[in-house]
Amino acid sequence: MAVKKASEMFSKSLIEDVHRWGCMKQTGVSLRYMMEFGSTPTERNLLISAQFLHKELPIRIARRAIELETLPYGLSEKPAVLKVRDWYVESFRDMRAFPEIKDTADEKEFTQMIKAVKVRHNNVVPMMALGVNQLKKGMKLYERLDEIHQFLDRFYLSRIGIRMLIGQHVELHNPNPPLHTVGYIHTKMSPMEVARNASEDARSICFREYGSAPEINIYGDPSFTFPYVPTHLHLMVYELVKNSLRAVQERFVDSDRVAPPIRIIVADGIEDVTIKVSDEGGGIPRSGLPKIFTYLYSTARNPLEEDVDLGTADVPVTMAGYGYGLPISRLYARYFGGDLQIISMEGYGTDAYLHLSRLGDSQEPLP
Repeated sequence: MAVKKASEMFSKSLIEDVHRWGCMKQTGVSLRYMMEFGSTPTERNLLISAQFLHKELPIRIARRAIELETLPYGLSEKPAVLKVRDWYVESFRDMRAFPEIKDTADEKEFTQMIKAVKVRHNNVVPMMALGVNQLKKGMKLYERLDEIHQFLDRFYLSRIGIRMLIGQHVELHNPNPPLHTVGYIHTKMSPMEVARNASEDARSICFREYGSAPEINIYGDPSFTFPYVPTHLHLMVYELVKNSLRAVQERFVDSDRVAPPIRIIVADGIEDVTIKVSDEGGGIPRSGLPKIFTYLYSTARNPLEEDVDLGTADVPVTMAGYGYGLPISRLYARYFGGDLQIISMEGYGTDAYLHLSRLGDSQEPLP
């Protein structure tokens, strides 16, 4: 497949515009600000929100489009990465082509446009994974992964922010929002309830793959709530529990012993809400620990194959197998000022500590 640089695919003036906007300063927002601002989604507030996004989104998208053109080791020339770059340039073009937002009619039209942009980017994660996989074949990548890893951290963190801003604005239009929600944010989210739902989802995947699944015990105060984005927390807990289930299942598959349960503990601190996921799945050797947060390290079978048709959107959207679950979960935690740590006891098991900032006033980290 012939490699086409952006300058061959798009007009010179559009590419110059991308570079001009990519130099502008980004503006971060906090969870608390999103919550307070969105709590009264009047026409005026929605108009202000749309005007902010009309200026902010092109800056963020342009920065990523430029970076996608200049990646090391020829990664920018891989067909899957070119596809992602085209999505970013097309979204930038759509944003810039949209006229100034002056009234409610403009705002509604703009909301439909950014909704379409969000859908266009649905498969960015597996498509980028496919591109890095195309690069990985034929080179010993682990030794040189630092630059690629830092790029992917910036790239995916930025993507989380872009999707949060678009999703939040679109959701504020919901005429019948669920109780205690402001867009994507649940003002009284129960971490116990989210952990339970995520655990059930992970167990059902485990049942499907192995025919059985270890028990999961959850400890904490069921009445405790705090403001957070339930979809983000669900994704993180699901990923951690899925890893634990797999480790325990594979360790005890031929054992006469009953597989020990996975324990989830939810602790309510003054600064952080911490969720600990503990298993007795044998742990990770110390030499393997530095790899678990690098992209493309996985002990599972890789679901990405070279023959994926880049013309369709049917890229496998499973997270298992291409080593993205943990690094992306850590980015979700960091997006609102939290973090994710893994502590292993080889020969016994692993403890994952998911820290969520409960103050909600840390600014988005802007790569």
